[in-house]
Amino acid sequence: MRHLFLTLLGASFITMSTPATSDTGSTLLLETTKGQVEIKLLPDLAPNHVARITELANSGFYDGIIFHRVIPGFMAQTGDPQGSGMGGSGQNLDAEFSDYEYKVGTVGMARAMNPNSADSQFFICFDGCGHLTGQYTVWGQVERGMENVYNITPGEPPASPDQIVSARVID
Repeated sequence: MRHLFLTLLGASFITMSTPATSDTGSTLLLETTKGQVEIKLLPDLAPNHVARITELANSGFYDGIIFHRVIPGFMAQTGDPQGSGMGGSGQNLDAEFSDYEYKVGTVGMARAMNPNSADSQFFICFDGCGHLTGQYTVWGQVERGMENVYNITPGEPPASPDQIVSARVID
């Protein structure tokens, strides 16, 4: 499988406005080894990605998966069942880029160079992610528990990685 990563486009900084989204009431609840994280799903921005994340979470796919790439001041990445950054669920998704601005707590899909290569890996932004706007599909925004995301052990991969204990979609 291709190595999934975030491409840093150093000179490509994009400033766009954040569109309004309807309140669907759906939340991805992550129980992690650092505590609970509640991510508001944004189906108005990325309906296919939200549907796939929901399917994977409800099937137990994310249960036990580690945070394999955690860069302080940037983001925490997870969703690879191999824990190497090279795995996925085996189903690529077409990009659903938007002008939703990446900021603290924004959740986006990791991908390879091909924009239509997102699978199951996703990242949660700490800060410094604004240049990813319009380049990676946004499907969620952390509503509660960002302090727990900040406490995830850093590394690529971390020596003792934290993990998603369980993931499920709640209303």
